[in-house]
Amino acid sequence: MCGIAGIVALRGLPPAREELARMCAAMVHRGPDDAGYLVEGPVGLGVRRLSIIDLAGGRQPISNEDGTVAVICNGEIYNYRELRAWLETEGHRFRTASDTEVIVHLWEQVGAGFPRHLNGMFAIALFDRARRRVVLARDHVGIKPLYYAPGPDGLVFGSEIKAVLASGRVPRRLDVDSLAQFLAWEYVPGTGTLLTGVRRLPPASVLEFDLDSGTSTVRRYWDLLAESAPGPARSAAEWEEETDAVVRAAVRRQLVSDVPLGAFLSGGVDSSLVVAAMGSAETFSIGFDDPSYDETRWSSRVAKHLGVHHQVQIIRPEVLEWFEHLMHFMDDPIGDFSIFPTWLVSRLASGQVKVVLSGDGGDELFGGYESYLAEERNRAWRRIPAWLREGLVAPLIDALPPAAAKKGPVNKARRFVEGARLDPAWGHARWRVFCDEAMRARLLTPSARALAVTPVAEHVLRLREAARGRERRDQALYVDFSSYLVDNCLAKVDRMSMACSIEARVPLLDREVVELAFRLPPELKFDGRRSKILLKRVAARHVPRRCVYRPKEGFSVPMKHWLRTEFRGLVEHYLAPGRLRAAGLFEPAVVDRLWAEHRANRANHSHLLWSLLVFEQWRERWSVTA
Repeated sequence: MCGIAGIVALRGLPPAREELARMCAAMVHRGPDDAGYLVEGPVGLGVRRLSIIDLAGGRQPISNEDGTVAVICNGEIYNYRELRAWLETEGHRFRTASDTEVIVHLWEQVGAGFPRHLNGMFAIALFDRARRRVVLARDHVGIKPLYYAPGPDGLVFGSEIKAVLASGRVPRRLDVDSLAQFLAWEYVPGTGTLLTGVRRLPPASVLEFDLDSGTSTVRRYWDLLAESAPGPARSAAEWEEETDAVVRAAVRRQLVSDVPLGAFLSGGVDSSLVVAAMGSAETFSIGFDDPSYDETRWSSRVAKHLGVHHQVQIIRPEVLEWFEHLMHFMDDPIGDFSIFPTWLVSRLASGQVKVVLSGDGGDELFGGYESYLAEERNRAWRRIPAWLREGLVAPLIDALPPAAAKKGPVNKARRFVEGARLDPAWGHARWRVFCDEAMRARLLTPSARALAVTPVAEHVLRLREAARGRERRDQALYVDFSSYLVDNCLAKVDRMSMACSIEARVPLLDREVVELAFRLPPELKFDGRRSKILLKRVAARHVPRRCVYRPKEGFSVPMKHWLRTEFRGLVEHYLAPGRLRAAGLFEPAVVDRLWAEHRANRANHSHLLWSLLVFEQWRERWSVTA
């Protein structure tokens, strides 16, 4: 695991080693073990390395036999041994035992289609002197990040935006349209970021930059829908057997490491299934004093059943100290509360291991989210006469004050009604929105509204249209796989694990597992009552049924309470009316009303208030101008 950075400067000052060192220093947490640089004419590459495979020989950049191709890579290639054996039969000679070295020879062998052959998580930068090309590539799912800033003089790129900004070649200007999307979803969907001119390379994509013409092209090398066309009819038992075998093979494939390796274990279906396939393992879990946010009783039961060595830590909140530290890693901010437990469990694991396996991806592939069930249940809700539904039932639910517990019937009912009022064309994604078109119109100032031109759910509608030929449940899963998973969940896991200098692997997002999941019949994923139907059957083969068939709790923190207590001073500082008025982005009276309602427990505005707080702190920390 590493952090990579680079500059292509066709005009103006050529890249300098000191410049690349500054970019890499901004993300030293991604690679505290080593650094490497290549500067040649208009091209500069830099890398910070976290040594996982071939500790002594895997220094980057790595070149081919004659030195005409050089590569830097953030990630791991799990099928590198098979690729190496094949490439050696084709005449390629290897100097190291590193997984990264297969990339340069694969490029020589097959050209720009090389990522199709890789099974792994990766963000790659490759310089071919002979062909006069700089090539960037990102893995099939988007597990590893890669940001780039194209311009008339060339290209700047890096694993983190802070590395791109450290070049000094990229302006710090706010993209207000992306801000509006961030407030709606708690992340910026797609290729945009909150900075004008800085973009994310999409998953399963290659960017080729031609040094002679100064032009670049981006193209996809893998399409999930095309690669997962339904096959012949099979029984549920046959699907269960294959899913079990494919998941276990993916986990075994990702156990390759020359350093200590462990796993996150929440006690939920996904992490339990991963740990069950590992055999012996060091596992880690964190909990909170509030029992409605604590899952450690379940993780301990699973660990005892599997006979693994399990470490549990109950956290006493030190949230102000955590906030300042974690915001350093939010240079492309997300508003997901679960950054806190993800960082905390990563910190716990980092004392013992350098690599962890995580259960991320199971919900998006196999139908685990409550928003899917909400969309199915909405069909029954719509059958209630409108005069009764909107005239009596919904107002009664709205009048109920939020309950103190994380979920519970009151909080679920309130959230269901909120989502059900939004555009049905958004499908299940309605229950992910915390700042809809109406709230956006009230919250943003007139000048900001004029720049917020993208409809709230444009990416959802586009992805649903792309999956139009699939059954409605697969459409919902495709939306989350293509957006919520990569832009929020994987970004969170990558940043919080790398903040602790450990590598997080996600075997449920192995390419073979992903393609299998989208070939499964939709009725084996979820219906109006049950979630993750098939995967739970698989998990129940290996862990106690009581641990599998229990209500989903999620990985979160009591943010609605923290905002009123530990974070109150921060909210009142960053969201102060005078400060907001000076920035000219948000209407102070609207923000003040949201805060007053939340303080008085008349409503739970924690998601929107937290996103506003994170954004304002980000804007100040990185000196971003509107």
